[in-house]
Amino acid sequence: MQFACIFEPMEDNLSQLRKEYKHAELDEQHTSPNPFEQFAVWFAAALKADLPEPHAMTLSTVANDGRVSSRVVLLRKYASEGFQFFTNYTSRKGKEANDHGFAALNFFWPELERQIRIEGKIVKVSSEESDTYFASRPRGSQLGAWASPQSEEIASRSLLELAFNEANARFQGKEVPRPLHWGGYNLIPSYIEFWQGRESRLHDRICYSFEGGVWRRFRKAP
Repeated sequence: MQFACIFEPMEDNLSQLRKEYKHAELDEQHTSPNPFEQFAVWFAAALKADLPEPHAMTLSTVANDGRVSSRVVLLRKYASEGFQFFTNYTSRKGKEANDHGFAALNFFWPELERQIRIEGKIVKVSSEESDTYFASRPRGSQLGAWASPQSEEIASRSLLELAFNEANARFQGKEVPRPLHWGGYNLIPSYIEFWQGRESRLHDRICYSFEGGVWRRFRKAP
């Protein structure tokens, strides 16, 4: 498939874009044997650095035809049970998560020259947990969950705004309940990788693989 070029190519400029990573280093001795503890250390550093939305993570899922899709979602909880986010169950990511049961996450914090890759099984959280989180959301976000047929084609934004206004009128003076098509997922990792940028592209990659009921820690070449 070919498309007509309507802009000036920038290949030469792009080939010159590069940065040397010199912020920090990472080795086995200075990481926890437990990847969740190591994640907590790095996430705390991201919060302390006052990064813009440090809880933003790229979620990748796979369709029935094998095509991969990615989008940014927000981490809402992490523990030894996994990494949690919330969405519309009928959205593309929800359908693909339900169909295949596996997904991947990626955190990228360029200011710290760090990246975290997470792969594993994805399952819905309990209705009670979804109810609790939904109740904590701003009212506008609650109404938006009712109004938006997420990932479906719509004719115009005005129809979306009309649906929002209808939901607002429907729940006027009342608490907004969680729609059954909306809730949380928990990604239960079987692989976690901590990437620290290093000079000359000799990056540090300390990895954890869940094998035989225990986490194995090892290093990968960049």
